[in-house]
Amino acid sequence: MSTSRLFLTGIRAAGHHGARPAEKDEPQQFVVDLDLEVEVAQDSIEATADYRGITEAVRSVVQERSFDLIEIMAQAIAEEVLAIPHVAKVTALVHKPNAATRLEIDGVTAAATAGGD
Repeated sequence: MSTSRLFLTGIRAAGHHGARPAEKDEPQQFVVDLDLEVEVAQDSIEATADYRGITEAVRSVVQERSFDLIEIMAQAIAEEVLAIPHVAKVTALVHKPNAATRLEIDGVTAAATAGGD
């Protein structure tokens, strides 16, 4: 069995996350990019990780859980995706586009990696 790199970008979901209590009052938009190493046994969707299941797993973490830090959210997403069959390693990048407008920057991004040990 071989492995391949797979990139999923722009997975959007809204959630109640932030270090300040007011940030959790209204849902905020988050964007997740994934860099995956997936096992590929043959030329068949059943023989590798399915994009749909991966995307659903990411959205469920963002929408159903609550985190103070996006660094911890990134780790939770990486661990959730790693549990999907045929995923050998994952790096999750979580973008919080409106996190730092008062600092006059475009956003904040955190990354976490799981698997590949």
